[in-house]
Amino acid sequence: MQGMDATIAVAVFVLAYGMIMAEKLHRAMVSLAGAVLIVLFGILTQEEAFAGIDWNTIGLLVGMMIIVGITRRSGVFEFLAIWAAKVSKGRPVMLLVLLTVITAFLSAFLDNVTTVLLIVPVTFAITDQLKLNPVPFLICEVIGSNIGGTATLIGDPPNILIGSATQLGFNDFIINLAPVVLIIMPVIIGLMVLIYGRSFQVDEADQQKVMAMNEWDAIRDWVILKRSLAALALTILGFFLHQALHLESATIALAGAVLLMIVTREEPEDVLLSVEWPTLFFFMGVFVMVEGLVKTGVITNLAQQALVLTQGNFPLTAILILWVSAFASAIVDNIPFVAAMIPLLKDMGAISGMPMDPLWWSLALGACLGGNGTLIGASANVVVAGIAERNGFKITFWGFTKIGMPLMIVSVTIATGYIYLRYLM
Repeated sequence: MQGMDATIAVAVFVLAYGMIMAEKLHRAMVSLAGAVLIVLFGILTQEEAFAGIDWNTIGLLVGMMIIVGITRRSGVFEFLAIWAAKVSKGRPVMLLVLLTVITAFLSAFLDNVTTVLLIVPVTFAITDQLKLNPVPFLICEVIGSNIGGTATLIGDPPNILIGSATQLGFNDFIINLAPVVLIIMPVIIGLMVLIYGRSFQVDEADQQKVMAMNEWDAIRDWVILKRSLAALALTILGFFLHQALHLESATIALAGAVLLMIVTREEPEDVLLSVEWPTLFFFMGVFVMVEGLVKTGVITNLAQQALVLTQGNFPLTAILILWVSAFASAIVDNIPFVAAMIPLLKDMGAISGMPMDPLWWSLALGACLGGNGTLIGASANVVVAGIAERNGFKITFWGFTKIGMPLMIVSVTIATGYIYLRYLM
């Protein structure tokens, strides 16, 4: 590590992280202040700071926020809300399970952030009708999103990074990761029902009122609906094909957004109001601070120390990678962490001759499941918190962590058993 620069980078990150947890200032302000300090102290140049931002993530967020913002005007989310509420017969626990399962399933085939951007407006509409606090539903959806996204190559950014670096394909991820996701998901849903089930109070009159509603009456603009669904379908198809097309997911999302803006002829000023700008700037600041840790060798040094502890013991190495990745991803964004771990694991495999596939699956499971540990552990968490705040509901750092961390530990424990029984015995 680079001595003083590393010390400053760690100090800035720890201070910013502490202030985010204290929630005295908005997290976007804290994140941007940390990024500015990293540049002012000379840890990164301005060019390096901008290069450290994952613009693919930012572009993807902007594109999907625009698409969802325009689509919302058609009334389709209210339609889905009424439909889902009627299927669950207005029973909160059934509704919680239904929305979590839908979110997890969609997250396996879409970007996690895209999924929550589609599901969260539905959730607000449903809970508003039933006079329920939406926060428990939002937290469960985020957790379901991160678990479901673990199952496939395209479900979560760490998997995309690992697949690109190792040439592991879509089918490899499904065969190796989907089985453990199918084990983890019912367990976590059961625990979430135990946590929240008794806290729901719904008036029978509100239930009957919901059951009497006609979901088709919620559609306000059929023209926008048809054009929005067409653009959304093309965008989702683009996500499925983006590797074959050699296009990044941000390009696909922004192309869909621009197409929809053109065909609906919406005013740009109105459309851009639907973009969660504080969330985007929070991400930018975090990326810059983490890039400072990467450049000064802090993340690399931590990863190397963790691997040295195993002393070449293959089962211990696999399990340690799983747990270190989980807790690291709960604290820092999992994308730069995985990016730092990939070359280290490659070097270790070349030196030791260890079989590498189990180590890649350990890294993927740890990084993806670890995102549930804290509010800033994964992109979807931060996006949902930002939307909730704009709608008058605050998801606090500790409020999320006290639910997410225990569930993360349970899911990683199940993953540990899976890794051991399938690859290490």
